[in-house]
Amino acid sequence: MLPSPLAAAAPPLPPQSSDEDFFSTASTSTSSDSKPRSPPPTLPQIPIVWPEAGALTASWVADLMQAFEWASKALPPSEFPSVLPVAVFDKLVLTASKILHKEPNCVRIDENSELNSDCRVVVVGDVHGQLHDVLFLLRDAGFPADDRFFVFNGDYVDRGAWGLEVFLLLLAWKVLMPHRVFLLRGNHESKYCTSVYGFEKEVLVKYGDNGKHVYRKCLGCFEGLPLASIIAGQVYTAHGGLFRGSFEELAKARRSVLDPPWEGQNLIPGDILWSDPSMTPGLSPNIERGIGLLYGPDCTEEFLKKFNLKLIIRSHEGPDARDKRPDLGGMNVGYTIDHIVESGKLITLFSAPDYPQFQATEERYKNKGAYIVLEPPNFDTPMFHSFEAVTPRPKVNPYYDFEDVIDSDEELDLVSMVTDSGLQQPAV
Repeated sequence: MLPSPLAAAAPPLPPQSSDEDFFSTASTSTSSDSKPRSPPPTLPQIPIVWPEAGALTASWVADLMQAFEWASKALPPSEFPSVLPVAVFDKLVLTASKILHKEPNCVRIDENSELNSDCRVVVVGDVHGQLHDVLFLLRDAGFPADDRFFVFNGDYVDRGAWGLEVFLLLLAWKVLMPHRVFLLRGNHESKYCTSVYGFEKEVLVKYGDNGKHVYRKCLGCFEGLPLASIIAGQVYTAHGGLFRGSFEELAKARRSVLDPPWEGQNLIPGDILWSDPSMTPGLSPNIERGIGLLYGPDCTEEFLKKFNLKLIIRSHEGPDARDKRPDLGGMNVGYTIDHIVESGKLITLFSAPDYPQFQATEERYKNKGAYIVLEPPNFDTPMFHSFEAVTPRPKVNPYYDFEDVIDSDEELDLVSMVTDSGLQQPAV
């Protein structure tokens, strides 16, 4: 049984990673006989109150994490407002949105961001509402600090039962440490996906009469999430990966759309959020998903060479998606190295273990999740950290019909995307 790090009083400021972590941390083990265990609930101070001075502190974020963890085990979802009142939700999302909307489409983490030889960068893939695994990952990797940056590759919500909690706690970290925590957008941070895969219903259940208001605020925040990052000038990260065009064109792309278009002039957001690697050379439409691209090893080589990069870290594909793609590696350990080319590598990183939380088949995938640590001097050599799911998960009902939806986001209902988003198909 892991110790309950949230039971202890949090220090006033996050320490450097060379000291003890923000909370006491538990070491991970990837052996099947030593899985991370869920700490017992510890009664937090609730409801969460917005700081009088308006500025978040490490103690406030610690209280938020403790409250979310406790509530997931001790309260029905409909009582969530007793933990985080809608007024506090509004202030957190507004504060975070202002920060996110000011960031460029591609954030650069380099010496101008105080990245130096004493720092490391943690890269995280899809987490899909699996709160307890996210908490474990943060404790295991070490919490954000002056010398520890975090880049999250999107897909915070949907499928898992605690997408709202996951998204809000990461927003809290972003507000607390805006120049150390970077939240990129995934394809599930969209109106269409959240209406199909559970997040919309989750919000409506948890906030009741205020649910529609909360959901709209979340959608607005999704639109502000940057699309990509470049770390130390060497590593490119994005949810789906490559895109058509240059970084200058990426900088000008319109990301403030509820659902990225698959036709017209603004194709870069859809490329970045929905594309997948392939072992077949060349660039082709991603027919199975209905949006984005399939890109072969030659495209990866061209991209790396053209932009003087060494590594691409993308996410977007879990064990269910890879189960349908025998030409690529499985997601058993939370990552795959898909392309090895002359100029570098392309990696798929997936950080949600034992995914999906609700699975229609009797036999579960039982995959591990993983995160990557990039270290100086060049930050271009990935160090992989695999971990198993925290068990047992609290019992909770799903927020979507997991037996009928397509697990790997294939065959999108593009007509529904147009109708739900208020978009119009471009004239021929």
